[in-house]
Amino acid sequence: MPILTKDTLEFISRSPEQTCRLGARLGRYLNGSEVVAMEGGMGAGKTVFAQGVGMGWGATSRLVSPTYVLIRPHKRHQDALTLYHIDLYRLNSLVEVDMLGLDEILGDLGAVCLVEWPDRHPSLIPGEHLWVHLRVLDEYRRSLVFQARGGHHQAILKDFRQELLGN
Repeated sequence: MPILTKDTLEFISRSPEQTCRLGARLGRYLNGSEVVAMEGGMGAGKTVFAQGVGMGWGATSRLVSPTYVLIRPHKRHQDALTLYHIDLYRLNSLVEVDMLGLDEILGDLGAVCLVEWPDRHPSLIPGEHLWVHLRVLDEYRRSLVFQARGGHHQAILKDFRQELLGN
């Protein structure tokens, strides 16, 4: 688990369950105004990671792939925050993006946004975000590289790193 820089963390997951647990640990740090962009090919573990984030965040419903719905909102019991699970894979133009109102959702201070396939429309992702690159290493192992941009997301990554690595 090498740390690349203070704003970057690399983790090798050895199973879908470990990827989910890693997401759950991150989810506990998200309390509104966060954007987590999850980039990776088919089968890289984006939805499994997002499911873990939802569990750690306290979502009252299980996160499932938003591929055909595009945006799935989730609530939690303790407050009025919303977690939006967004999939940009099927959006072909910025006109479609505008029709969905993603600019408003991604800028909502009362929301946590998990975005799958952010590389399809990177201009949508605000300057302050946590970008997670997921990559298939073999049948079981996945590489997850976390890159934080902006003070708020850097602080989250610092605390997340501390919890994972103890340093």
